[in-house]
Amino acid sequence: MPMTVLAVIRIITGILFLILGVLGLFLPILQGLLFLVIGFLLLSVDIPVFRRVSVWMQKKFPKLKRPVKRAREWLGMRRRRPPRK
Repeated sequence: MPMTVLAVIRIITGILFLILGVLGLFLPILQGLLFLVIGFLLLSVDIPVFRRVSVWMQKKFPKLKRPVKRAREWLGMRRRRPPRK
């Protein structure tokens, strides 16, 4: 399954935000948690592990469902469905 250019850019951006988030946990200048959440949202579209954790978090904490949905709409992301067999 070939990846589109947009998916590659989204993955690279998500990884960069995760790195900034980890650095932000230790550096007082950066907002680490914010960068971690943004990176997590970006990666959850294309990487199944992040998608499963996202679904699990939304089931465990139902109040997160609406903000995550609004953030995805704001970022213009739609969750890809796996192809039917």
